[in-house]
Amino acid sequence: MKVSINDVARRAEVSIKTVSRVINNEPSVRAATRQKVVSAIEELGYQPNQAARNLARSRSYTIGFVYSNPNAYYVVSMQEGIIDVCQNSGYEVMIHPLPLQEQQAVADYLENLVTRTRLAGLVLTPPFSEMPELLSNLDNRNIEYVAIQSSAPSLGGERTVRVNDRAAAKNITSHLIDQGHQQIGFLRGDPTHYATQEREAGYREALLDAHLTVDESLIYSGQYSFESGSEGVNQLLSNSKKPTAIFASNDEMAAGALFRARLTGLEIPEQLAIAGFENSPYATQTWPQLTTATLPVADIAQLATQQLLARLSKRDNELDSEVTPELIIRGSTLPA
Repeated sequence: MKVSINDVARRAEVSIKTVSRVINNEPSVRAATRQKVVSAIEELGYQPNQAARNLARSRSYTIGFVYSNPNAYYVVSMQEGIIDVCQNSGYEVMIHPLPLQEQQAVADYLENLVTRTRLAGLVLTPPFSEMPELLSNLDNRNIEYVAIQSSAPSLGGERTVRVNDRAAAKNITSHLIDQGHQQIGFLRGDPTHYATQEREAGYREALLDAHLTVDESLIYSGQYSFESGSEGVNQLLSNSKKPTAIFASNDEMAAGALFRARLTGLEIPEQLAIAGFENSPYATQTWPQLTTATLPVADIAQLATQQLLARLSKRDNELDSEVTPELIIRGSTLPA
């Protein structure tokens, strides 16, 4: 038989209302009582009916994760982080891909989505989280959200989790310079993402700080894909002034660049050093493995979800709002 909230109340020797307060994470329950209820829930395997909770109360316990990103690793890691926090907080998650389109159209769609499915709030990722008109529209429509974005725009005020892509990109480029490289190519990712601009800015800053010239012919504009990385390195290696090192905007591009470079007979890293960004599975599936900057996507998703739930519960938010990816040095830039 299906376990009910009545069964939990009897096992914990409390009222049904107390069980409900524990499930809804209300602060008015004493710690000892809360522990009795939690133990009863675990022993009986009770699972609250989320739809019933949403209908019975004016407050919704479902949030939405909205994204437009071709990187499957990023999307899956983001989902894992959001779901982890929600499962521990009594919330459900609606995962919703959305094609990239004009900001007003996205705002209209999201308003309809939130109203139709009774979402409590949204976790937004790039590029949606970095669209100023879209965020302003959501503010005007009183739609709760937390936006994950690169650190530069500072859109959304306190409703953001920012990633310091610029500092991390500067560290990667400085590492290549420390290895003796002066002709460093850059594979630029999708231009609709602020992270692309920030990673390029970090690359340029590192070169200028080392008193090296930024050679525009060593910068290739592409997309965040394996194929784009392969095409990009092929173009840069066809220049009269060839790079001795490549910094790609993400690991997928870096893996594509490494694959194409090895097809041409180049030794990595002796003849061409290659670094990526994000520390995705691509970084450890190549040979040699990729130097990169770790982007803890699941941790960032958890932080954003915790901030959103704090806002929904009207709690003070004392969580950090900025994450700086850390440099990981591997064999693709450091000869044995």
